[in-house]
Amino acid sequence: MNGWQTLLYKEVLRFWKVAFQTIAGPVLTAMLYLLIFGHALEAHVKVYDTVSYTAFLVPGLAMMSVLQNAFANSSSSLIMSKVMGNLIFLLLTPLSYMHWYVAYVGAAVVRGVVVGVGVFLVAALFTPISFVAPLWILVFAFMGAALMGTLGLIAGLWAEKFDQLAAFQNFVVMPMTFLSGVFYSIHSLPAFWQSVSHFNPFFYMIDGFRYGFFGVSDASPWLSFGVVAGSLLAVSAVAIQLLRTGYKLRS
Repeated sequence: MNGWQTLLYKEVLRFWKVAFQTIAGPVLTAMLYLLIFGHALEAHVKVYDTVSYTAFLVPGLAMMSVLQNAFANSSSSLIMSKVMGNLIFLLLTPLSYMHWYVAYVGAAVVRGVVVGVGVFLVAALFTPISFVAPLWILVFAFMGAALMGTLGLIAGLWAEKFDQLAAFQNFVVMPMTFLSGVFYSIHSLPAFWQSVSHFNPFFYMIDGFRYGFFGVSDASPWLSFGVVAGSLLAVSAVAIQLLRTGYKLRS
């Protein structure tokens, strides 16, 4: 096992050792959303003609869990290493900045996908789930997790304290996630907020992911693919540049 593989293994092992907190907890939270919103709104909200509201919720909740946990994995690992002072041991290794990027983002993708699969397995007990285009599901799950893992890497590099990281998560990640159409179709919004939603990249991650289940979506899956792929390339370029220069790592 070479250097980046060892770091990837260490990052995966870090969250797997506390799976009750990092895997089971987010799955339980998603199921509570499904049970509460599904039960309360099933008879009152109609999104697509052939899809029940509870079934509509499942892909949105699964993708929301993937995104939030991918972000949490890379960002929390870096900030904890900074605060506890053990980041120096990683800096002493001959790992390149690309090794860091692949290991941290790779572990974030693994955690996000594992949580997403957990949500589906439990949700399947409550409502039938269809898979119209499985390839789209995989593409958006992995790209979304990689994008948020990379964003978490940037946040972890920038933040010096836990409250700075919490502010990034509470004032950027959480609002953009909840305003992305997890619980509704943006076609139910007023025209102004529909226009605003089209500037939210989280909307394209969730809408494209949902297309893989029902074959219908609010935006073209190819448009969603282009936005998510472009966003992933942009944040990856920023993260790699920050790692290459040692931003807040070597100063």
